[in-house]
Amino acid sequence: MKFTHLLAVFLILLLAACGGGSGGENSQTETSAYIENKGSDTIVNLALAWAEAYQGAHPDVRISVTGGGSGTGIAALINGTVDVANASRRIKDEETQDAQSNGINPVEFIIARDAIAVIVHPDNPVSELTLQQISDIYSGKINNWAEVGGQDRPIVRLSRETNSGTHVYFLETVLRLGDKNNTTLFSMDTLLLPSSEGIINEVRQNPNTIGYDGLGYVPDDLKIIAVAEAEGGDYILPSISTVNDKSYPIARDLYMYTAGEPTGAVKDYLDWILSPEAQQIVAELGFVPILTYNP
Repeated sequence: MKFTHLLAVFLILLLAACGGGSGGENSQTETSAYIENKGSDTIVNLALAWAEAYQGAHPDVRISVTGGGSGTGIAALINGTVDVANASRRIKDEETQDAQSNGINPVEFIIARDAIAVIVHPDNPVSELTLQQISDIYSGKINNWAEVGGQDRPIVRLSRETNSGTHVYFLETVLRLGDKNNTTLFSMDTLLLPSSEGIINEVRQNPNTIGYDGLGYVPDDLKIIAVAEAEGGDYILPSISTVNDKSYPIARDLYMYTAGEPTGAVKDYLDWILSPEAQQIVAELGFVPILTYNP
């Protein structure tokens, strides 16, 4: 009798559990979409703002945003471990080939534009530099601020790490002046920092430093250098208008890459990113909306 009683209790509990499980399944019939978004540290704050705004209007979609650099995001795309890769540089031919070898065809989306600001400490009297002077500073040909009209102080060079798309872009566009046959490299004593915030903090603390960063990351208490494309040319400060009219010489497109043509929730999200609503967030964060210029 005792065994029969225990068996009856067990069956009652089992039926109750099954009934509760059925109700739980019904309550979760509307499954959430999940988008993994990784890559460029330049884009990460913008991507976070986009994700927050989009999830607020689409509570059935979850978006995970992490940085790590453009190379990290593209590597994750190649390995098939991310839905959307952020990059502040265009994907390289060899990266595309690696992806295709894994059965992945990267599809490119230009999602915003960015100016790279050259920054110094506010006490530094230097306000203008040519591209050639910046190249000479970063390659080690110029080592004292007095050589470019400043005080007799050693120049401390700051750069993003080599995995950064901003580092690659600055190397190709500024140090090598856009010449594919140019092999100029950063001076060996250049301090490589892992984040935009790291460069900002170093420039803020050391009056001898020079750094570069996406315009959207530069605070008001630092000094932005006006840049001329060549000696005798106009010295231009970076802004939305000078990027749009292409007068500022250190500006670039920002990218998102997907594994093949996006579908479903990923397509809907990218369509929204290219909408006026999302591009307004681009301008608010100090980047350049793509809807305001014709390349």
